[in-house]
Amino acid sequence: MGLQNTLRALADPIRREILELLKRGRLSAGEIAERFPVTAASISRHLSVLKDAGLIRDTREGKYIYYDLNASVLEEILLWIADLKGENNDDQGK
Repeated sequence: MGLQNTLRALADPIRREILELLKRGRLSAGEIAERFPVTAASISRHLSVLKDAGLIRDTREGKYIYYDLNASVLEEILLWIADLKGENNDDQGK
């Protein structure tokens, strides 16, 4: 995974919109694809990038694959940003 993969995944507006959809609950690949004006193959690639970055998880149920948000990776990024800004708990007296 790694921070670089995560930030690269977040850089694309379609991938960010997919994450927005998934924060409301899990969706199948088809349900995600029907909400975008791009090919199913393109959505599949976006889902692969998000999965490789650890931002989403997939579950196969029969012939369908469902995706859901993995918020723990986002929490790690927020902690990293807070630390970068000097907002961690170790900064006593600031």
